[in-house]
Amino acid sequence: MRADTVKFLLLIDADPGERRIVSSTASRAGWSTIGAPSLTDAVELLAGPNGHEIKAVLIGAWDSSKGPAIVRSLRSNRPGLPIIVLADGGSVGHAVEAMRAGATDFLAKPVASERLVEALAVNGDRRRASGELAPLSEKLAPNLALEELIGAAPEFRAALAVAAKAARSRLPMLIVGEAGTGKETMARAIHAASPRARGPLLQVDCKAVAANIIDSELFGHVAGAFAGAFAERVGKMVEADGGTLLLDEVNFLPKPTQEALDRVLATGEVRPVGCNGSNSVDVRVIATSSQPLPSDFHSGLSERLAATTVTLPSLRERSSDIPALARHLLARIAGQPGIRPLSIGNDALSVLMRYGWPGNVRQLSNVLFRAALQCQGSALTAEDFPHIAIQSRFSQRAEDFAPEISKASSDAALAGSPSITLFDSEGHLRPLDQIEGDVIRLAIGHYRGKMTEVARRLGIGRSTLYRKLAELGIDNGH
Repeated sequence: MRADTVKFLLLIDADPGERRIVSSTASRAGWSTIGAPSLTDAVELLAGPNGHEIKAVLIGAWDSSKGPAIVRSLRSNRPGLPIIVLADGGSVGHAVEAMRAGATDFLAKPVASERLVEALAVNGDRRRASGELAPLSEKLAPNLALEELIGAAPEFRAALAVAAKAARSRLPMLIVGEAGTGKETMARAIHAASPRARGPLLQVDCKAVAANIIDSELFGHVAGAFAGAFAERVGKMVEADGGTLLLDEVNFLPKPTQEALDRVLATGEVRPVGCNGSNSVDVRVIATSSQPLPSDFHSGLSERLAATTVTLPSLRERSSDIPALARHLLARIAGQPGIRPLSIGNDALSVLMRYGWPGNVRQLSNVLFRAALQCQGSALTAEDFPHIAIQSRFSQRAEDFAPEISKASSDAALAGSPSITLFDSEGHLRPLDQIEGDVIRLAIGHYRGKMTEVARRLGIGRSTLYRKLAELGIDNGH
């Protein structure tokens, strides 16, 4: 790598162990880390002859009494410099303090390596507003029931209908969607609507766990099974017995682990690493992936997981849902420390609907969070989202554009209605069978897949409902 292409990260106030972890993670993403034990040292480095080579600052420990002054001092020296803050526990109150002081991003400690890499990538990309993909929305998101999930677009209602039916099953399933579309939120709603709701819901991020320990994480191990295994460990499959195990980004599982997991799902028996015996478990696996499972994924496991697939559309594919989502997210944000309730004007909503949202609902939540922190009035307007307006108008990246939405659909969305999309993108009424299909999907989602209740509320017989489901291609299986 040429010297003029190296991106330098200035790390302030981090203990030696954390400095090593951050430096190692940052180097894999193309950053070189410079340590500064204090604000004075940091300012001297920024003002020095090579200070212009520093492209981002990471404050390793947030202190409510000193942190705001540190951020303001850094800002006065380099106004446009991205400043990322780490804080113990991921307190939203700390995020409010940091971002009001001028920080551009906020991450909870201990920070997962992929979160730090994502934050550095976003803050190092001057074509994006810094920090829009930070996982603050996860701190703000309560668990929602299936019928509380926001979305009226046909693609989202179709996904919700599949999810509602799948919730009543015990079979494995797969949720596919781009980063930020709400896969974890959907998985938690499915668990809550299932007969296993009283059981545990455990989560494993397959992308974040090293390949050499993922088997131990999932299946457990006995003492002495491998170097460093000083004591027995119970795996997540056993811990989740009677409940649900959520496997995020399952496509990152190593091939041997895919085979072992397929065997567990086929037999219900978990064999810890280094053990000749096994444990019987009753656990439902919900897997997520940012894309359909690749062709070289274990065929048996792929078949089990993908037999029931919920495909979440990107936010740019359901632009008409943005007004309802924005209002919902703002109401959620208003419950956080230091943030007052805000409304949002139609001019602002129109700007948001024209953007492509590469980070999807997570990005929308964080953009609204940032705007709420900075808003001086009682309502957000288009002027609170200048970077979104600029990017949707002038960016050359395809994902920054939203598909065209008809004026009728746009007006209806801005007015807070309807639950069913009546018009296509050219402003014409959609065919009756398509609208009828949306009504049925909405009913299945609303009544959590209870088909007798769905038929009764729609005023049709069960046999008629199942015939229509077959015509619509909605799975009837359990």
